[in-house]
Amino acid sequence: MHLPVLHTGRSRRWLLSRGAAVAAAAVGANTVLAVDASARALPVVDMEMVLLAAQVDPPKSGTGLTPGAASHVLEVERALQAKGLLSSGAVDGHYGTSTVAAYAAWQRSLGYSGLDANGFPGPTSLTSLADGRFTVTRAVSPGSRSSTYGGVRVNTRTRDMLAAADALLSWSLVLSQGSYTSTNPSSAGTHDGGGVVDLSVTNLTTTQRWQTVLALRTVGFAAWLRNPSQGSWPYHIHAVAISDSDLAPAAANQVHDYYVGKNGLANHAADDTPTAYRTAFTWWETYRRG
Repeated sequence: MHLPVLHTGRSRRWLLSRGAAVAAAAVGANTVLAVDASARALPVVDMEMVLLAAQVDPPKSGTGLTPGAASHVLEVERALQAKGLLSSGAVDGHYGTSTVAAYAAWQRSLGYSGLDANGFPGPTSLTSLADGRFTVTRAVSPGSRSSTYGGVRVNTRTRDMLAAADALLSWSLVLSQGSYTSTNPSSAGTHDGGGVVDLSVTNLTTTQRWQTVLALRTVGFAAWLRNPSQGSWPYHIHAVAISDSDLAPAAANQVHDYYVGKNGLANHAADDTPTAYRTAFTWWETYRRG
């Protein structure tokens, strides 16, 4: 008669212990879910759009926003403010000179210098800034600074862009000046960083010269046909890789000029490229996505 009682007691104890284990497991699962939900809740920053704003915004008069970029720039600025590098008044979605200076300070705090601390986000510095605050999507990297095209020094991203433009033409691109060089004073510092090239057009007809400008613009360069009346140089094409994080400040200012339909020269005159050889504003990663 006692056996059922003893058996029932053990069942109750087993059920109680089992219930405690299930409850503990549920608490643990809920904790994991909460952590996962927290991670999912982090804002997403599009690096392509931040880089575009970093090169288009600074020369603007006022604090005009770059369409599609402001919300991403805001997250970067909030992170810089949290680091004590940017005042609250400059957290406005406009990647102006204050934000450039603050980001350069962030890069220097990571041990970077020179082009690596130019105030334009690189994938490593932006990911580091993002820690616990936002996630980074559509990262952009210039790649190796020791790549070449036709024997002329460029970075990997620029090399790939030139190859794509070359493939659109029935003649070959010939570079007369590459990147990471300050040997030509008439370049006004635009070639000091990456993403900038000059192309020889000596053996091309006028139509071929403009078609080359169009091909370069199609794959994401800000490109113009230069002529002797504009400066102390022969006919050539000057091209700047839009959203290259290695751009020198002078070259980044040319991206702004191109964005607003100007010539990229000191006089900031209207772009003289014939309408037939213009194309919608784009950059390399957008072109590759089709």
